Amino acid sequence: MTKGGQAVVHEIPLRPAHLQTLASLIGPDRSARLLALASHISRRIGDRVVWNVNSTAFGGGVAEMLSVDLGYVQSTGVDGRWAVIAGEPDFFALTKRLHNKIHGSAGDGGPLGPEEKAVYDRVTARNAEELRARIHPRDIVLLHDPQTAGLVLPLLQAGGVVVWRCHVGVDEENEHTRQAWDFLRPYIEPATAVVFSRPSYAPEWVDRRRLVVIPPAIDPLSIKNREMEPDLVRSVLAAADILDVPSPRVRPEFHREDGRPDVVRRTVLALREGPLPTPDVPVVLQVSRWDRLKDMPGVLAGFVDGAADTGAHLILAGPNVSGVTDDPEGHEVLEECSKLWHSLSTRQRKQVTLASLPMVDAVENAWIVNALQRHAHVVAQKSLAEGFGLTVSEAMFKARPVIAGEVGGIRDQIISGESGILLEDPLDLNAFGAAARSLLVDPLLARRLGEAGRRRVMTHFLPDRQLSQWGELLLKLGV
Repeated sequence: MTKGGQAVVHEIPLRPAHLQTLASLIGPDRSARLLALASHISRRIGDRVVWNVNSTAFGGGVAEMLSVDLGYVQSTGVDGRWAVIAGEPDFFALTKRLHNKIHGSAGDGGPLGPEEKAVYDRVTARNAEELRARIHPRDIVLLHDPQTAGLVLPLLQAGGVVVWRCHVGVDEENEHTRQAWDFLRPYIEPATAVVFSRPSYAPEWVDRRRLVVIPPAIDPLSIKNREMEPDLVRSVLAAADILDVPSPRVRPEFHREDGRPDVVRRTVLALREGPLPTPDVPVVLQVSRWDRLKDMPGVLAGFVDGAADTGAHLILAGPNVSGVTDDPEGHEVLEECSKLWHSLSTRQRKQVTLASLPMVDAVENAWIVNALQRHAHVVAQKSLAEGFGLTVSEAMFKARPVIAGEVGGIRDQIISGESGILLEDPLDLNAFGAAARSLLVDPLLARRLGEAGRRRVMTHFLPDRQLSQWGELLLKLGV
């Protein structure tokens, strides 16, 4: 099926990433267990396809995880595929509303009534028709987040084994979460199984016999997490027009998945005043979508009031909003941050950069983010709600000290005072500013928390744990 001459659903090309490459990081015992399970799963699945379906190929943690996890899946001989559904502005405004409400927030305050259901069903029907033509009986289909919930029943009717995976949630329900789950419940209930990042995220009506908890993980070998020497970090950030490095010692080079060398060519679209910061200026960084629940304006205000007197520079980095198709809120939040930036004094504006990262090339984008996280003295993730927060584990893996809101899955990643700093009330801007200041003026504390954070990620949040849990779920489902 096509619309306007274009396919409704498109598949994302994948490149195998061999499981054996993880051995140097996870050790021989963990590696052997993972390889044995992968071999067993591959034999059980045979020629069936494992489909993953979501709503965007770029610009969020789900897309990043799929590109990584499916690369490992393909290396086992399993036919893993990634399909991205198409939508329309009304559909994505609705699913963003659902996203915010699942996080316990009113979002745009819009309704979830019959008109919204009609929009959701219309877009779902178009995507379901095309997916049914591709999915064969007994294929395994993993649907991700509210955008895909309406596909559960049509794909079950096509003969698939259908699992719905929710990457968002809050520990305590309220009127907003109840509204969202009331809307989604009829679509989700038929699923063969449902997967959440924390057990408390699942609404009470979910059959606990079909509930599975699988926290996310990061890939230490992905381009976003590969090791980078300091000279290369500075060169990449200079090429992206983020740092002032007059004569970089090395080229801003990276290698694509097929081994081809390339260099960083695209620059950030930045709101700033005065010269770029030099490499010796300490940087406080938050990298996230321009999303109200990430509270970028709060990071800006807390830094200016509580930590700017250290001489540090704040970089708020998010995607160029024109490159993210499923998040209509991004333009509004970026504009709110821009207005706040313009309200600062000239001196304060010189210490804050709003950076919209280029999204044209996903590999180049990931390399820039890697360099940003490695250069930062402090990484923030001051979320007001967070299903998990991959950027937290990414920064911890790079031994950066992290300040984060004590919300959702972030609680599982950081032990406050031991492997990072958790803000009991993420709306407390004074507490955020004080935490950032403490890490900027006490490098020994920052180093201790950063190193402990890396050890925690190495133990709990690498791919072998997550892939093993998915494998065990497939066995449980009788695949």
